[in-house]
Amino acid sequence: MIKDITIGQFFPGDSFVHKLDPRMKLVLTFIYIVAIFLCQNFFSVGLVFALTVLCVLLSRISPRVILKGMKMIFFIILFTSVLQIFYNKTGTTWLDAKYFQITSGGVFTALFVVIRIISLILFSSLLTYTTSPTLLTDAIERLFSFLKIFKIRVHTLAMIMTIALRFIPTLIEEIDKIMSAQKARGADLESGGVIKRAKALIPIFIPLFVNAFRRAYDLALAMECRCYRGSEGRTRMRQMHLAFRDYFALAVTVCVVAAIVFFNIQFGSVL
Repeated sequence: MIKDITIGQFFPGDSFVHKLDPRMKLVLTFIYIVAIFLCQNFFSVGLVFALTVLCVLLSRISPRVILKGMKMIFFIILFTSVLQIFYNKTGTTWLDAKYFQITSGGVFTALFVVIRIISLILFSSLLTYTTSPTLLTDAIERLFSFLKIFKIRVHTLAMIMTIALRFIPTLIEEIDKIMSAQKARGADLESGGVIKRAKALIPIFIPLFVNAFRRAYDLALAMECRCYRGSEGRTRMRQMHLAFRDYFALAVTVCVVAAIVFFNIQFGSVL
């Protein structure tokens, strides 16, 4: 299960999504997240989901990778949908049992929420799947460069965010190695109740934290040995330029947002 986490990983490619300017991808991701929460009916959320599927296909990321990334949120989606089904009492009653009641409003709301969560996770994951950590750092720094007016060290914040994101796959791999080593020594990590399993995780987290601090120290030492001084006097090998495909993607996103607003006005809310 640990190996199924794909958050923070970058998969090099030559697709349309890979070639988009990182700054534009950040802007489009923000607009998309706002658009998802603007959706109020199945027409609007269906349009957003169709756009998500199109972007996944254009990215040429393996469907196996996409499904692996969705495994970790399966229980969250299931739990959320069950809550919506059993606690939403609007609409026509489909099943009236002794302790619970299932209505059409609960089922439709559960389906609506599931589609919204899946779309949000898939589209947000494409940002890291198709953008290298270096380009992502440069994009964050340039987009929020106006914060320098308030004496905020934008480059430092961007570097911290990107390093934290980059270390997620490394820590996941470290956890898998530690768990394999503990199991080889006879550790039982899967049987027993919740409290017993929580106690069994202590021998995993202790070496994980030790290795994480060691990696952080080595990284800081390597940056200091290379005379790293942040953004002062720093040059970039690759200069970012917006191309026609970036403006085209922005235009499509704006049209989708306009369509969502139209559908909300025309068909109302399902919630």
